[in-house]
Amino acid sequence: MSNKNDAERRPSDVSGEVYRNPTEVKMSQIVLPCHANHRGELSVGQLLKWMDSTACLSAERHAGCSCITASVDDIHFEHTIGVGKVVNIIAKVNRAFTSSMEVGILVTCEDLYTDRQWKVCQAFATFVARRTEAGKVQLKQVVPHTQMEQMEYSLAAERRRMRLIHAEIITDLLSSSTSQLGECQEYEDAVPAEKTRVESVELVLPPHANHQVSTFGGQIMAWMENVATISACRLCNAHPTLRTIDMFHFRGPSHIGDRLVLKAIVNNAFKHSMEVGVCAEAYQGGEPLRHINSAFMTFEDGIRRYKEAIARKKIRLDRKYIISCKQNEVSLSVPWDPSNQMYLSYNNVSALKLMDARNSWVLTSEKNKVRLYTQEENQRLLFKVEMHVCVPAEQTFHLLSDLTRRKQWDQHYEECEVIMQADEDDTIYRVTTPSVSKRDKGMDLFCWHLAGNLVMPGTLT
Repeated sequence: MSNKNDAERRPSDVSGEVYRNPTEVKMSQIVLPCHANHRGELSVGQLLKWMDSTACLSAERHAGCSCITASVDDIHFEHTIGVGKVVNIIAKVNRAFTSSMEVGILVTCEDLYTDRQWKVCQAFATFVARRTEAGKVQLKQVVPHTQMEQMEYSLAAERRRMRLIHAEIITDLLSSSTSQLGECQEYEDAVPAEKTRVESVELVLPPHANHQVSTFGGQIMAWMENVATISACRLCNAHPTLRTIDMFHFRGPSHIGDRLVLKAIVNNAFKHSMEVGVCAEAYQGGEPLRHINSAFMTFEDGIRRYKEAIARKKIRLDRKYIISCKQNEVSLSVPWDPSNQMYLSYNNVSALKLMDARNSWVLTSEKNKVRLYTQEENQRLLFKVEMHVCVPAEQTFHLLSDLTRRKQWDQHYEECEVIMQADEDDTIYRVTTPSVSKRDKGMDLFCWHLAGNLVMPGTLT
């Protein structure tokens, strides 16, 4: 989905009316004090409930029957939303499979006084159509009409593949050597994990359930976010901001009358962030606990030294040499080998998505429709290059499918040759680029193409 105005690019029918996706559902909510936390910001739990409701209505519009939330991909929250702002949510089905479908969700914030709008987050949820009296549901296929719908339709299949192998990737990483994950370290002033443990119970009442008497997936996520926030506060003795929710899926349903037990604990703490693990289990009467869902949420320290950051940014941008690299310097990267290609593919897709979504990129230079953005993170300098190229839509996928064709449309590529064909999907290339100045020679770069994703040295975390 796109946060731009798609109306200008949508085709019109015979009557002249602008095309609208038949599965598209919109929701607009003004943020009231009852929706906000103590800082006057919209509770992420409340936002998750609105997102889940909108996406569910879109899925049911396409399926023609009741649907339940099966999973939600990674969500990165770019901004917080204050009281008085308007939250606009758009959801539509990107692609349907046998009995499940992917729903794209776009959340934007609107300031009614300035008419300004900005993107808050984007998410992809999977919904499953419930069986009817006639038996198992066979969903009708989605027919994309616009270029944006065609792109999301194609990407939905790749995202589905990543969901299916997500658990396998985690298992492989845990069973691998400590060279990839690192060894556990002990610190003298470390906070015991037990101090951050939180447990709470909620009784599922009719207002918490949908028209199928099942607990709203968004309501469960809201309760999970609540205990995760308490756990994070116990560690930092402050009020951190929830920035990311990792991919998760619902393992079973919950119904009215269930007692939902929610548990949270801080798994690890970093310099400016921490990961909190949350588990939701349900029971009725004396029956054993049923595992409903598990999630991992990343919080950032809310204490910012604003003026010092501005000063450091000014000094940093004045260092012209920092964006140039000497020929004998090697960028940091993770070596490729057949044993970790799956890890590299998944890690790079996630890392690149999170890096691109950051709002702290600074435009350093612009020349010939090429923009160079920089951003400092700890002791590293990150850079992002954007180039606008006019290419007919029917040629786009053809040109991007093979990296060796890039020199046909990118003047910054002189040569590109295949060094190693690892397998059917993964390829390592040698790229030659022209020099920045006339005195220097061109640069040789090595990059790899993993499952449709171009990765350059220095982009890995």
